Amino acid sequence: MDKNLYAEHIATLQRRYDDILEACGFDTLNVFSGAPKVQFLDDNYYPFKVNPQFKALVPVTDNPHSWVIYRRGQKPKLLFYRPVDFWHYVPPAPQTYWSDFYDIELIASPADAKQFLSAEGAAFLGEADGLDGWPLGTPNPEALLARLHWARAYKTPYELACLRQANRIAVKAHRAAEAAFREGASEFEINLAYLQAAAQGENRMPYGNIIALNEHAAILHYTHLSEQRLPESERRTFLIDAGADCNGYCADITRTYAYRDGEFADLVAAMDEKQQELVAGLKPGLPYPDLHRECHQKVGELLNRFGVIKTSADNAVESGLTGTFMPHGLGHFLGLQVHDVGGHQAGPEGGVTPPPAQYPFLRTTRTIEENQVFTIEPGLYFIDSLLAELKDSELAKEVNWSKVDALRPFGGVRIEDNAIVRADGVENITRNCYAED
Repeated sequence: MDKNLYAEHIATLQRRYDDILEACGFDTLNVFSGAPKVQFLDDNYYPFKVNPQFKALVPVTDNPHSWVIYRRGQKPKLLFYRPVDFWHYVPPAPQTYWSDFYDIELIASPADAKQFLSAEGAAFLGEADGLDGWPLGTPNPEALLARLHWARAYKTPYELACLRQANRIAVKAHRAAEAAFREGASEFEINLAYLQAAAQGENRMPYGNIIALNEHAAILHYTHLSEQRLPESERRTFLIDAGADCNGYCADITRTYAYRDGEFADLVAAMDEKQQELVAGLKPGLPYPDLHRECHQKVGELLNRFGVIKTSADNAVESGLTGTFMPHGLGHFLGLQVHDVGGHQAGPEGGVTPPPAQYPFLRTTRTIEENQVFTIEPGLYFIDSLLAELKDSELAKEVNWSKVDALRPFGGVRIEDNAIVRADGVENITRNCYAED
């Protein structure tokens, strides 16, 4: 990663953090990377996941017991944990594009950090388990967190570069996963092909990969990964929702494939067209829920065009019929976290703008602004539990149940890209990465 780009990024962060600390009445932030957690009744640890507030300040994602001490107007101090340990890997002292921007102290034990901390005028960000009696400061102040979360929505050029690289890695792996599907691999084998192509292990993935064949594509967060290979005659659908990591920033991409030509393949192609129209709708000044409503209109159009419903798209949206076939939100903020923070926030000071009552799972209610990054992921599914509820409702007469039964074995379709909002248009990171090959 370019050092000059990072220099601009850390300068922006310092201005941002200085202003936020002053507004909230603090001089210092003590930010803990976190500590590994021991599994219940065992002596092994759960996979370590870094505190996102820590990696917001320094691109270190895999080193527990580390700290960033940020004092207003000063160079941030990084306490980097390097134990003497013959059991586990010990990371080298940082010597990379970002290390000159931190005053780095190497600590050999977790307790060594205590001497560098002060509670006076300080706020603490992180989990405090095992830190009783430490001089941490005010733990996780809501007003300060609200301002940090709000600001995270506006990405710096360095952050955008990381998100582009995460997409490049993920697109390469998506191509490998599609090839494995077409060769008859099981869900488990497809996932291995994905991880190998990404050169990232499961613990580094931003979330559990969704690798779904046939009816499993109707399970929105399916991560079971069957080891069973399907005979060619039974191969119908492959839905993959999987990402990658770059310096702590996430990719989040979904593709759906039909094994052979036919009506479902046509539905996938039609959804792809609708998805790109929705990406183009990411315009500064538009409330995100308005784009979500437009998504339901497009889903209604597809349901009508493919004969799944007997009524018009307008009527299907108005009655809530489209919600059976697309129960989730259109997308979300993307950045250091897959579902990045602040999506429902009303303003920098906090408060919540809840999603519309008819769309309770919408993760973003903010107004779209320049330099924000979103996922756009419309879907259309045949989910047994929701279809059973629909069949018992007054709207059942609006549905062509024979067509539902014909498409049910395919599970569903979802297409997801990652996109940067620009003043003069949208940069579709994901499509650009596909076009690079």
